[in-house]
Amino acid sequence: MGCVIGKCCTSSRYPPSSDGDITQFGDAPPCSLHGKHILTGRSLESVRVPSHNYNLEYSLLTQRGYYPDSPDKENQDSFCVSTQIRGNPNIHIFGVFDGHGQYGMQCSNFVKDRVVQLLCNDSRLLEDPVKAYNSAFLTANDELHNSEIDDSMSGTTAITVLVLGNTLYVANVGDSRAVMAVKDGNRIVAEDMSHDQTPFRKDECERVKLAGARVLTIDQIEGLRDPDIQVWGDEESEGNDPPRLWFPNSLYPGTAFTRSVGDSTAEKIGVTAVPEVSVVQLTPNHLFFVVASDGVFEFLTSQAVVDMAARYTDPRDACSAIAGESYKLWLEHENRTDDITIIIVHIKGLSNSGGVGTVGLNGVRIRHSNSERGTSEISATTGSSEAFRSFRSDFSDLHSSQHVGLMNRSTAIVVPSPAQHRPLEVEVG
Repeated sequence: MGCVIGKCCTSSRYPPSSDGDITQFGDAPPCSLHGKHILTGRSLESVRVPSHNYNLEYSLLTQRGYYPDSPDKENQDSFCVSTQIRGNPNIHIFGVFDGHGQYGMQCSNFVKDRVVQLLCNDSRLLEDPVKAYNSAFLTANDELHNSEIDDSMSGTTAITVLVLGNTLYVANVGDSRAVMAVKDGNRIVAEDMSHDQTPFRKDECERVKLAGARVLTIDQIEGLRDPDIQVWGDEESEGNDPPRLWFPNSLYPGTAFTRSVGDSTAEKIGVTAVPEVSVVQLTPNHLFFVVASDGVFEFLTSQAVVDMAARYTDPRDACSAIAGESYKLWLEHENRTDDITIIIVHIKGLSNSGGVGTVGLNGVRIRHSNSERGTSEISATTGSSEAFRSFRSDFSDLHSSQHVGLMNRSTAIVVPSPAQHRPLEVEVG
């Protein structure tokens, strides 16, 4: 098995993006898989999914944030790309883990390692990926609490994409994000495969309130706004002062997310490590997907990120361009930047006749069952992706792979020259 493991603002936070218009579509000319990228120094990685006769071509980039008040602060983001899980060439994992707090780097690295290991060792992975995901995250959370790492006020968000043949299982804990680029006529449309878990979401806000959290913005805490007004708009308009979680009559912990791994103090007011799992059945209209920390999405919408990525046939160029734009926008709005991590995975050669559905990964048919300590809601959503289902796990229940760890820290953003990039071409009809 191959494995790579590494590691606010104005009222108008997002720049306008194009509508994703692309005039032609077809397989981009093949990229060299042997030489290093001239700008990033990274080779283009590729892995085959033989059960459905297609390839995944991918690259990644992680950039330490700029912190003028903490020049020695480490990059707290971690990432993993683990291929051929349990020796199976049809099972792969891509993930980004965004640490926070004093021991955020230690938390993100611990959880990144353990979630992948737990999934690899779970005999239910093929039969019931949703249950395997729940178990992996909850077990990693318990192990982090019992480790030598102080996670009382530190933790990590996590966004992972598990590839099982031609099906993606996307598990989200926190506010990092996974986005699919979908061909829709002559356009490329961004479809979120995860939904940020913050108090901006009414369901998440109500859930943590029932657990005892006060939900208030800083302005409300400081008396500049009425604390009884529990309506905050959305992240695009109110992201400069987001609602946060507080203990009653206390000024901590102040988290702007409602789910994470770690954060043992915030757990007492509803912050949970239970993932929300979405399922996407791949079709030839799915072109590529992006997995990234919120350092990318703080000032860029999902559509803007997909628009930028679609301008490049080489995901290395796309990673560099998006990271560079994110970094620039941070400095336009703040005197610092967040850590930025992005993985881009191109789906190459998938056809309607190229696979055997959900049978054949190991002769096992994938099925989904209710969890032992709760139920999983299955809801259909409309859009260009014909088969997109989300499994919202509410406190659900919960042989090994060989993997080689390679820590990778990017020291500088390198933006590709416009003269060197080629856009994805979309074939209409």
